[in-house]
Amino acid sequence: MPLLHFRRLLSVVSLLAVLMTSASLVTAEEPYWDQFRGPHADGTSQVTGLPTTWSEKENIVWKTAIHGRAWSSPVVWKDQVWVTTSTKDGKELGVVCVDFNTGKILHDKKIFDVEKPQYIDPSNSHASSTPIIEDGRIYVHYGAYGTACLDTKTAKVLWERRDYPCNHWRGAGSSPIIYQNLLILQYDGYDYQYIVALDKETGKEVWKKDRDIDYGTKNGDFKKAFATPRIIEYEGRVQLISPAAKATISYNPLTGDEYWKFYYPQHSAANRPLFDGEKIYVGTGFGKAHLYAVNPGGNGDVTDSHVKWIEQKGIPSKPSQLLIDGLLFMIDDKGIATCLDAETGKEVWKERMDRSSFSASPIYADGKIYAPDREGVTRVFKPGKEYKELAANKLEEGCVASLAVAGKSLILRTEHFLYRIEDQSAGK
Repeated sequence: MPLLHFRRLLSVVSLLAVLMTSASLVTAEEPYWDQFRGPHADGTSQVTGLPTTWSEKENIVWKTAIHGRAWSSPVVWKDQVWVTTSTKDGKELGVVCVDFNTGKILHDKKIFDVEKPQYIDPSNSHASSTPIIEDGRIYVHYGAYGTACLDTKTAKVLWERRDYPCNHWRGAGSSPIIYQNLLILQYDGYDYQYIVALDKETGKEVWKKDRDIDYGTKNGDFKKAFATPRIIEYEGRVQLISPAAKATISYNPLTGDEYWKFYYPQHSAANRPLFDGEKIYVGTGFGKAHLYAVNPGGNGDVTDSHVKWIEQKGIPSKPSQLLIDGLLFMIDDKGIATCLDAETGKEVWKERMDRSSFSASPIYADGKIYAPDREGVTRVFKPGKEYKELAANKLEEGCVASLAVAGKSLILRTEHFLYRIEDQSAGK
């Protein structure tokens, strides 16, 4: 065979191998919900066959009581569902693992004792950070109270860190993420603002970076943030997109070196960023949230050069947004749903959700958007250029944690219970 033909054949084989590997990874991850906003870090899932309607008496596979007061979202891996929890006073922090098939509690373990818990806002909890899970290990994070790695089979603590100070002032909220061998944590508090990357196998520090932000104030209340970062790749450069108070910064995730930043007036950012391949979308937090669309290809301060548009109306402070087929969907804290054109930022439609209040982030799966509120109602509607509600499903308690998806089930956490919701008519 001529060398040129052999090289072409080798390239085709290599490409097919990459495509097959990518396809298998997508297929493999869909039964799992491994972190805040799920396996794609954007609140979407490719799972189909999910329920549209439910109640306390309909389409509930199991309902399990979870002790304590905590707003962290559930994560799912294989036959396990995990949540963190806390006593109401914040003096005991722990985890609960539930069997996905039966709802039986497999592990109920205290991780940390806290002698003097920090003040939290009444709308927050002492365990609001969602864990991140992978095969054999789960990483739980409680802000300045500590971070721990557990064996998922035994719930044994493999390592812990309790030496990163931060006065969260109104409670922690940022969730950990994983990139390669790194567990990345954000601390944006009243007194300290920095990011840490730990070796996920050992817990040893790999890098730590203080925020390089001109906050324009000495008041630490305007320096805090609750957002969870995410990893993107743009034009061959892998970036850690990290929202903070007053600015969002792009870092090299392997070293912590800064690439660029852009500024805004708001503080207490909580939304997880979105990325469509060309622009990132960042909600800026409290002080009347704005939504920014930014090209991530810059260097240095890109506030005046790379911001494509800014929208100021109907932007949520707490719930994260969804990006579906070129449209941005969001529900603000007071229950107003808005759809924007992602290219221009212009409003497509707006709908009030019966004066409900929202903290949980909506998710998209099976062609539907699911949006749980604090009064116990989850609205289900179709994404599109017109608002089309499919159902409003009422449970006994309200929901602050975001939904998880696994298999053909929704995993929903209310104030005191964990539910597995599935279409019970399927297969009959």
